Amino acid sequence: MIANTRGFLWSDLETRALLGIWGEADVQSALDGNFRNSHVYRDVACRLAQVGFDRTPEQCRIRIKGLKRQYYQAKEGLPKGGPTRKACKFFDEMDRILGARAVPGGPAAHRGGPTTGDAVGRDQIAEKDLTGEGSSFAEHPIKVECAPFAIPLPPGNGFKHIGAQTSTNHLSQPKRFKKRHTGIPLDKMIGKLLQQSVAAEEKFFRYEEQRLKMEDKHRETERARELQMLQMLGQVLAGISSAVSQRAQARPPSPPQRTHHRAYGDDLSFNAMRAALSPPLVLERAFSLHKAHSVKDMENALQLVKNIIPPLTTKKHKGQDGRIGIVGGCQEYTGAPYFAAISALKVGADLSHVFCTKDAASVIKSYSPELIVHPVLDSPHAVHDVETWLPRLHTLVVGPGLGRDDLLLQNVKGIVEKSKAKGIPIVIDADGLWLVAQQPSLIQGYRKAILTPNHMEFSRLYEAVLRDPVDSTDHHGAILRLSQALGNLTVVQKGERDVISDGEQVLVCSLEGSSRRCGGQGDLLSGSLGVLVHWAQLAGPEKTHGLNPFLVAAFGACSLTRQCNNQAFHKYGRSTTTTDMIAEVGTAFKKLFES
Repeated sequence: MIANTRGFLWSDLETRALLGIWGEADVQSALDGNFRNSHVYRDVACRLAQVGFDRTPEQCRIRIKGLKRQYYQAKEGLPKGGPTRKACKFFDEMDRILGARAVPGGPAAHRGGPTTGDAVGRDQIAEKDLTGEGSSFAEHPIKVECAPFAIPLPPGNGFKHIGAQTSTNHLSQPKRFKKRHTGIPLDKMIGKLLQQSVAAEEKFFRYEEQRLKMEDKHRETERARELQMLQMLGQVLAGISSAVSQRAQARPPSPPQRTHHRAYGDDLSFNAMRAALSPPLVLERAFSLHKAHSVKDMENALQLVKNIIPPLTTKKHKGQDGRIGIVGGCQEYTGAPYFAAISALKVGADLSHVFCTKDAASVIKSYSPELIVHPVLDSPHAVHDVETWLPRLHTLVVGPGLGRDDLLLQNVKGIVEKSKAKGIPIVIDADGLWLVAQQPSLIQGYRKAILTPNHMEFSRLYEAVLRDPVDSTDHHGAILRLSQALGNLTVVQKGERDVISDGEQVLVCSLEGSSRRCGGQGDLLSGSLGVLVHWAQLAGPEKTHGLNPFLVAAFGACSLTRQCNNQAFHKYGRSTTTTDMIAEVGTAFKKLFES
């Protein structure tokens, strides 16, 4: 998307695209026919969206109206090379469009000078084109605070003054003001008029912004009312749930049900309610908006992570415990892909590949001999080169050290499409999230994707997908809405507490970390998450007791990163770096998952 704004400021590129569409024959014929102008400008807005500009029909109508006003001001009795003509930078395009329109009165109406009837007729036609109603120009003439003045024209034999009576009717003012501006230079007078015009437009835009804010506030009020109603519904469902639980306790459950409840904790009586009530899908949806279905018991959640970790055995061969691919690394950023790749190895992956640019390859290789580095990301055949390796990889981590170069982003887009076609889990972080914010459809609906945004990345992604600002008071609701809008893929919002959701359930990781926030911690998280995702898929839903395996893997990666941060901070304090944290991966992993 080239432009994405709700404001009223138009770039030259947007304006030329608008004029190109508005000047087309079918649009002009629709304006002349028995069509409602709202339909015409809705069609213009849709065509703008097809070429990459996001504008509403009302914004298109207001912009065309402003351009017409500038065009007629520039055309009425002013020199072709004058300042007003130059200020109307789209004069030629407007002249071509309006010149092709059929004006009542025939061509004779354009041969003479700009009479009062001609000016009023043109104003009526222009206003009718814009609004579909009667003329407002004739009934409400343009208010000019300065009186008409004599315009000096330099002929070959000297200067000749044209009287003020040559001005058009709608610019005339009482004669008593004529002497006030007689000595003001032409350029100064025109500049003053332009300043007044700009001030009037800015005032109009401010009023429009205030109107939009009031509409947003009204929508927020409606949303709060809906949430209140859902809260009341949640309380009713909670009462029904307790009644169902009491009824279930009256008869002893089967052994599988006992195991099921021990794995989830006492707060999962929601499943019993869902089994007893109809329709289950609607009840689950409504209840999740009020209170997210989450695993609050930290020990139970960590036990689920322990269940997916494969045991170390001599019967395995190289590659079975994980072959992870890192897509990222350019000339400016070589540390991030290294941190992600080496973290994957430290957690327990057997092989770690880095697909980076040619400039970054030798630098990343010098960091560690354990990494397999492919300098292909900026090559013309990057997508094909990486695609040949995809069948050998279990998980792809996209974004660490990627940068925002257009060529690299285009190649990464192709790599993501190929990975989706092969069903490979994808962890997206850093500049990979920036790419998703620009093109949400790239990953929308692919439930094997995990997004790991920090605070700023989450806000950018939320506004790009939902077109609304983030509600900072409702973290659970915000991450649920974003995940649902993206097709129920897993989202990990990093912060003071890591909040994880797949659009149906929410997990919160509040394990103690530290106050140190050095660069690279997110790369440790994404690299370790790539390994745990592979292990969770291998373990299957039996080991996670029905919980989404991607939620369990994300919770494990967040817990491990926080534990590494905590241990390194106790040793090095304020001087802690990501390298110190990676050195703690082994002991932190053992303390959390193997003790």
